[in-house]
Amino acid sequence: MNQQYPQQPGWGQQPQHPQQQAGWSGPQQPGWGAPPPQPPKKPSTGKILGFGCAGVVALFVVIGIFAAALGGGSDDSSKGSTVSSEPTATDDGTPAEKGESAEAKPSDKPKADEPKKAAKPKVVFKVWGTAPAGALGSLDITYGSDSDNRKGTFKDGKFEATLPLDDDAMYYTVMAQLQGSGDINCSVTIDGETKKAHASGDYNICHAQASKGLLGGWD
Repeated sequence: MNQQYPQQPGWGQQPQHPQQQAGWSGPQQPGWGAPPPQPPKKPSTGKILGFGCAGVVALFVVIGIFAAALGGGSDDSSKGSTVSSEPTATDDGTPAEKGESAEAKPSDKPKADEPKKAAKPKVVFKVWGTAPAGALGSLDITYGSDSDNRKGTFKDGKFEATLPLDDDAMYYTVMAQLQGSGDINCSVTIDGETKKAHASGDYNICHAQASKGLLGGWD
């Protein structure tokens, strides 16, 4: 007696895929039949650059508007601080010039507390009169101090010279000797004090001298 056994899939036929079996309605895997998903689109480089340039231009426009506003405000403030054209009076009561304030004009009056500089005393030497030239020449003149001796020239009937006062000098003198004839006078003046002398005829000498006194004055 022959018995028939059911055939197993591996004995005589290949097993079918579940999708190939009749009535299979299971979900399909993405890789088996559906197209793969598209990758996300990258933003265009040109659009990014265009947006960046537009932003920079807009930033400069905003800065320009802000600077113009500041400049306009400063101009308005400067216009408001104008100098008054009305004349004002100065310290001495006289009207000031138009457009100039009394405070801006310097005062011509010296300050009361400003000390005056004392002028340094000087020594003045003089010779005058008639002194014709002789065989040895014209009138012979010497002047100065005990430490400073100088020669002078008699011209047009007179001679005059000035030296600064030296506090260390012991005396100041002037000497004029005639040359055969004539009539002359001579003097030395220190700080308002004058010493005089006279000579006439022959070879006489006119000699005037101011000496320092014990108390500091000039005798």
